Amino acid sequence: MMSSFVPGLELSRAFYREVVEPLLGGVAHGAALVGPGSEVLGFDTARSADHDWGPRVLVFVAPGMVEGVRESVWSRLPPEFGGYPVLPPGVEVAEFGPWARALLGFDPRGVVTVEDWRSAPWQRLAEVTSGEVFHDGLGELAAARDGLRWYPPDVWRYVLACQWVRIAQEEAFPGRAAEVGDDLGSLLSTGRLVRDLMRLSLLMRRRYPPYGKWLGSAFKRLSGSAELGEALGGALRAGDWREREELLCVAYRRVAGVQNRLGLCDQVDGSVRPYFARPFRVIGGMRFAEALMASVSDPAVRALPPVGTVDQFSDSTDALMRSDRARSLAAAVR
Repeated sequence: MMSSFVPGLELSRAFYREVVEPLLGGVAHGAALVGPGSEVLGFDTARSADHDWGPRVLVFVAPGMVEGVRESVWSRLPPEFGGYPVLPPGVEVAEFGPWARALLGFDPRGVVTVEDWRSAPWQRLAEVTSGEVFHDGLGELAAARDGLRWYPPDVWRYVLACQWVRIAQEEAFPGRAAEVGDDLGSLLSTGRLVRDLMRLSLLMRRRYPPYGKWLGSAFKRLSGSAELGEALGGALRAGDWREREELLCVAYRRVAGVQNRLGLCDQVDGSVRPYFARPFRVIGGMRFAEALMASVSDPAVRALPPVGTVDQFSDSTDALMRSDRARSLAAAVR
């Protein structure tokens, strides 16, 4: 790995200022580093430079100008910049509307519907709202990104409620699986609960959870997450189900406290409790889901099934990263 690694966002910012902007010759445009790529989310390291990485800029132009601008820019690009080869795809030229529809399945410059929000994967929303806009000459990038920065309040309540439903569905399983001698199953359920609690924590802090490779990195960036992270990590390392349960209960109480401080719904008792008459302690995730949904006023959101966005009922990369498939999934699961 290169010892002189420069983060991709910094490299691309300089590439735009020093190379791409002069080549555009005054053409009205927007320019940004957004979309797919670890550098957009700020997670790239020297390891990232071995493929699909380097100086790159996404240039948005007015309708009818894509081909001409692309040919003009690509024909004059230098062979390298900052010690990295410059390839024509490193300067992508597009109209914003078609680009956004291909990535998200809708154009965020218009009205974003509840179904648009449901069908937009968290990774894609993070890709559009992260990175950096270098120039907004068409006046469309900043407004579109601001509109997608976070869910409308009632959609946020719904997404949080559905995340609590996921926890409620599995919170008794670590103990129950261990009780019948399935320690591996107990550990597996613990891992699933840890993942859901990490995602819930990010959602509570208005952060779109990224895909699995960067979930832990994004979680660690949350201020005040150290103690919760210790409890979740400890639950995964624990040697028996009782210790796992104890550490999960620590995590439950902390996350419940965060929800109550958000003020999105009525306060919910954040103490753990027995799971019916069984010797397993849980938080009772459905209580939090019900409180959140009781605070939803938008009838379109109230009518939704308790399954959430596409990320909350599917984890197939091939389904989520194709906007047409993601929208089909959201439409089918109602």
